[in-house]
Amino acid sequence: MKNLKVIISGGGTGGHIFPAIAIAKAIENKVQNVEFLFVGAEDRMEMEKVPAAGYKIIGLWISGLQRKLDKRNLLFPFKVLHSIFKAKNIVKEFKPDLAIGTGGYASAPLLYAAAKKGIPTVIQEQNSYPGLTNRILAKHVQKICVAYDEMERFFPTEKLIITGNPIREGILDFNNKVTDGQVKFNIDKTKPTVLVVGGSLGALTINNAIAENINQIKNMDVNLIWQTGISYQDKAQNFITDVNTKGINAYTFIKEMDLSYAAADVIISRAGAIAISELCCVGKPIILVPSPNVAENHQYKNAQSLVNKNAALLVEDADASRKLVSTLEELIKNEDLRTSLSSNIKKIAVTDAAEQIAKIALDLVK
Repeated sequence: MKNLKVIISGGGTGGHIFPAIAIAKAIENKVQNVEFLFVGAEDRMEMEKVPAAGYKIIGLWISGLQRKLDKRNLLFPFKVLHSIFKAKNIVKEFKPDLAIGTGGYASAPLLYAAAKKGIPTVIQEQNSYPGLTNRILAKHVQKICVAYDEMERFFPTEKLIITGNPIREGILDFNNKVTDGQVKFNIDKTKPTVLVVGGSLGALTINNAIAENINQIKNMDVNLIWQTGISYQDKAQNFITDVNTKGINAYTFIKEMDLSYAAADVIISRAGAIAISELCCVGKPIILVPSPNVAENHQYKNAQSLVNKNAALLVEDADASRKLVSTLEELIKNEDLRTSLSSNIKKIAVTDAAEQIAKIALDLVK
């Protein structure tokens, strides 16, 4: 196969961006001469993360509807029309052989434009409850790759393939990077290390729970790697300065997640689909704090599916300030529980989802 041209759209959060990049890298591993073009939403994080991964990206003037009354919603129909027109032009000029969408605002106009041109199209849905973009696109695309059973509730059965969720490059070989991770995050090897991640944009509830109980964490005598997101970074730094303890550190965004996973002994996280998929592959004991601000409460369902298999602990969002750090302290003290959680979560891991999706997509253009 020569000079294959692939257009990929996915963004808004890391949960859409990182699978898109993982699929691109899997295609590169299978095809020698391939050219990629990513399409995202202007002013969203994909406009930074995709070029950082080595790919070209074009932005569309698109965003979702605000959930409450907001004057920005008045622009929504104009943004949709503008993005559809621009997406058609992008497809016309780039002339892709294949189009792949991983969700996010820009995926809808781009994949719709590609499908209307007769270009083979694939979408990848990360969650047990699909986003609006992928539900709209389902009738137009040829294949739909999913990570959960019973997705025929939302998508045509004949298009569905269960592949699992793609995970970021480097995650799978994190075990070889323990020393590098300890150096990167200034870890005291005599102490347990706790990694706190609220997603690529941070999580206010988790951040507040850590901040409000920072003295209890100090007394636990642990290393803390705390990803706060940009909006909470200054506040977190003030709390850390107040306790004045070596080993407690906050980061706006952790690019080298493989190193942070390698360094960690225990992980606190939201329960987004991609986070769950990565954490299963990492195999460390985890405490999940599902976000309540998602469709059909799907993060709680994601988390509960692991709890039912004795593969994770769950602290509800409303209880985080009171229970999260206490649950963490109990887990740190209980080696048998940590060992059991780690063993059970490893059994759920899917390690080759990106490769499966790449093959499915490439088979459409043979």
